[in-house]
Amino acid sequence: MAAANRSSPAVIGLAAVLFLAASLVEDRRAARTALAAPLRTPAGLAALAFLGWGLVSIAWSPFPALSWRTAGEFGPTLVAAYCVARLAPGRMPPGTPLAAAWMLALAGLYIVVDLAADLPVQKALGTRVAYFVFNRPVLTILLVAGPLAAVLLRRGHRLAAGLAVLVSAAAILRSVSGAASLGLLAGSGLALAAWRLPRRAGLGLAGAGLALAVALSPVEGDLLHRLMPEAAHERLIQSSSRARVAIARSFGAAVAADPWRGAGYGTAGRFAWTPVADSLAPDWRRMLAVGHPHNSFLQVWAELGIVGAGLMAALLFLTLRSIAAMHRSQMVTALGLLGAAAAVAFVEHGAWQAWWVAGLGGAVTWLREGWLREGRAEPA
Repeated sequence: MAAANRSSPAVIGLAAVLFLAASLVEDRRAARTALAAPLRTPAGLAALAFLGWGLVSIAWSPFPALSWRTAGEFGPTLVAAYCVARLAPGRMPPGTPLAAAWMLALAGLYIVVDLAADLPVQKALGTRVAYFVFNRPVLTILLVAGPLAAVLLRRGHRLAAGLAVLVSAAAILRSVSGAASLGLLAGSGLALAAWRLPRRAGLGLAGAGLALAVALSPVEGDLLHRLMPEAAHERLIQSSSRARVAIARSFGAAVAADPWRGAGYGTAGRFAWTPVADSLAPDWRRMLAVGHPHNSFLQVWAELGIVGAGLMAALLFLTLRSIAAMHRSQMVTALGLLGAAAAVAFVEHGAWQAWWVAGLGGAVTWLREGWLREGRAEPA
């Protein structure tokens, strides 16, 4: 999935089919319980309510075909990622983490070498020659590396864990993905805080970050426009920071114009032609045509309104409550993953992209593999 990220939905889908088939043959009742039990928890109910509101919002989407196409890409991958995360841990052969670590290290090494040599592989194959072709692969590596390394450390494979982390970090920092670098910084920082600070302080820091991400998303563009100095834009010219600020301001203006129910699920791809866009100034409408706001929290506000944002916030904080029930070492890993994913979601891709969901599913699978192999009770 890291080396060929566009195949991620297919990979996670195939894995889900195989694990589901094996689990049903092994113990059908246990498989049903494993899949159904989390959906009855507060976090599971909040997730179902959020997804349900997204489906309801298609009723007022001005582009229902686009909404259903987006759901058709996002939904099956989400179901597959959920099945793998629930059924794979505890069933993988003992050598799987080591094999995964070597594969991850090889993918990261390939990215570092190919970028350092000015993309000779892409030139030889006649494919697109651009440094950003590795942005999604390094984001996948960012998600998976920490939970996988934690599993390896707990099983005594320190060398493999260190190698996977070092090569992954090198690939992330060598790439041109500012989002991956930000995710690495945020995830490492939150994991370190959770490890060194009192338990409540680490969880409080994570909660404050998530609250700010949800609450400030509609005004992100205006805040950056006022506070971000010109020198910062010059340093971030490769990340198109000026355009990103303008995009965030445009989508923020759309949220302000229709804050209650949003434009409808999956409409970001044609947001400039939604009814709410007609009420905005021409300059705002022009920036709405980029496809998505490069901020998943802001996209939820724009498409699903305050109800969707509220359900998203509830889901995030209930997830944080589940993390609080984990053993300290597992909590550190989980908060590192949460910090990295939230940071990337705040500055990068669209909210419903299947490759991102697949990467998150892989990361959560390794996270659960860690505590189930240790024989610990799974948090609610």
